[in-house]
Amino acid sequence: MNKPSSAGAPPRRAIDIVNASLKRRYARERRFRLIGLTAVVMGLLFVALLFADIIGKGHTAFQQTYIQLPLTFDAGLIDPKGTRDPETLRSANYNALIRAALRDVYPDVTERRDIRALGSMFSVGAPSQLRDRILANPDLIGTTQEVWLLADDDIDMLIKGYIDRDLPESERRVKDRTVEWVERLEAEGRIEKRFNTIFFTHGTSREPELAGIAGALMGTFYTLVLTLLLSFPIGVGAAVYLEEFAPRNRWTDLIEVNINNLAAVPSVIFGLLGLAVFIGLFGVPRSTPLVASLVLSLMTLPIMIIASRAALKSVPPSIREAALGVGASPLQTQFHHVLPLAMPGMLTGAIIGMAHALGETAPLLMIGMIAFIVDIPSGFTDAATVLPVQIFLWADSPERAFVERTSAAIMVLLAFLILMNLAAVLLRRRFERRW
Repeated sequence: MNKPSSAGAPPRRAIDIVNASLKRRYARERRFRLIGLTAVVMGLLFVALLFADIIGKGHTAFQQTYIQLPLTFDAGLIDPKGTRDPETLRSANYNALIRAALRDVYPDVTERRDIRALGSMFSVGAPSQLRDRILANPDLIGTTQEVWLLADDDIDMLIKGYIDRDLPESERRVKDRTVEWVERLEAEGRIEKRFNTIFFTHGTSREPELAGIAGALMGTFYTLVLTLLLSFPIGVGAAVYLEEFAPRNRWTDLIEVNINNLAAVPSVIFGLLGLAVFIGLFGVPRSTPLVASLVLSLMTLPIMIIASRAALKSVPPSIREAALGVGASPLQTQFHHVLPLAMPGMLTGAIIGMAHALGETAPLLMIGMIAFIVDIPSGFTDAATVLPVQIFLWADSPERAFVERTSAAIMVLLAFLILMNLAAVLLRRRFERRW
């Protein structure tokens, strides 16, 4: 039996064809929106996981463990002649004071190895802590005081729970005997965690409990200030010339193309340029905020020029025409009328450029900012490091306590970046004019 021919079927109406195609288009649009929403949610989830991991590892670094000891400031050890001479007080054997206090608290510990282990519960900076206290108040000599001393990083990790006390002795850094001493001190209320002021007031150190970010913060401050002073006037001047005064020819086109290309050059190239030119050719001192700011200025100039030109383009031509119409010169038009209106956008671009410079590490590694700098810099030509490089150095350290401090330093860096970007947003909303 033959099938019926389709020739006799009624033709489809045009509206049916349109409705069918609309259903397919709407379905594709819904799928596309779902994919986009999924991508956004996944991105936010990954960022939230990253922040949670950093905060989870680093928030404990803002507290530090201290141990209380009844300590006698023996005048025979500190100032045998009774002169109260600062040099004599500074060179006294404060380690002997700690050992004497430990003998009084733990009279049953007599073996040399155990005595050494007992003393290792305290930081190597504890004697310096006592010295500073005596220099600040020499009247303490001859008295007995309850003194809170800085604990060693292993004890700090044990108190914070990063070292599992239930593990076998062979699998943890702290021995059973030390754990017993710590538990005894905890039972007596002689161990407590305090806000870690050292983290914000000290430079870096090979001992985690003594390591701080003050040196890196000051190095970052000097570097960013000098970078802003160098790059912002040059960037604004270049933008004004290219946008308002430069003739339209092949040379200006070449300059504009190169500026856009420089904005995409890997940052390590600028570090190699600084190493070859500023250090190798001009002899600028290595590891200083001066050479770092020169390198970062080169890196941020394209960003500032592009942002400044965009701000100038946003000013309506009628402003220029009105100024020229009442007799202002082209230079007066720019400085008295156009620049004040474009300045909020320029400042926003400058802040974003500074935030970009704040997070850079690769170019600074090339010019020696990776050097181990203990002292806090006091000028643009002092040896220094910056916060991103300090994070890089701590991340390479094997001690568990440096992992904690690395995450804490990342939190500080992220806080600065968020504040700078927030300032850019608020500045744009506060001063931006819509034409």
